[in-house]
Amino acid sequence: MKAMLLAAGLGARLRPLTDNLPKCMLPIAGKPVLEHNLEWLKKYGVTEVMINLYHMPQVVKDYFGDGSNWGMKVAYSPEKEILGTAGGVKNVAWFFEDNPFLVWYGDNLSTCDLGRLLQFHREKGGALTIALFQREDVTQSGILGLAEDDRVLRYLEKPGKEEVFSHWVNAGIMVLESEVLGYIPSNGPADFGRDVIPALLAEGQRLFGYRMSSDEGLWWIDTPEDLQRTEQEISRRN
Repeated sequence: MKAMLLAAGLGARLRPLTDNLPKCMLPIAGKPVLEHNLEWLKKYGVTEVMINLYHMPQVVKDYFGDGSNWGMKVAYSPEKEILGTAGGVKNVAWFFEDNPFLVWYGDNLSTCDLGRLLQFHREKGGALTIALFQREDVTQSGILGLAEDDRVLRYLEKPGKEEVFSHWVNAGIMVLESEVLGYIPSNGPADFGRDVIPALLAEGQRLFGYRMSSDEGLWWIDTPEDLQRTEQEISRRN
């Protein structure tokens, strides 16, 4: 199975830590964030990974090489401009010949059970399945409204406090069928939350939300405080 690891973010809120290191290479419990993610994907049978890069791409390439040290095939997609979460995937559409494939926002950490997620996706038969995590403060996330059968009815990216209708947020882990690629523009940056998911919903495509259970964790690493908190949690778990 193939996966896309999105790792082109600048990590501006983590400066000065990211002045000389890509956000995805910040160490957590002795290894880079991206290495944790590669190992998690490998655990669930992912054998080929594409990583998009922008800030200091050579650091990532030098560390992971062709991925053989992790028992995987790793390829890279350097971007001259940041293409966004969806634009980065569209830029290497040729890579995803098999269905389904995974997209993982590579600068977060998660213990999402990918086996459960993939089984859920196959059973529902939708074009796109989004892993969902319950979060108290959702103003920096994409929120989803779901039907009883977990079909996505509404999506709103980074709502204002008065706009909040759900505490289920996009966990940055998705399963896609290749038909979704047709909804991503080819002429510049595009974002799953702001562009692609609303377009799919408007067309009546079947999208589903996989609600992560209490034994599946998710850690955002957007600020120095997040980094410290995640370091403590992951170190404790190890």
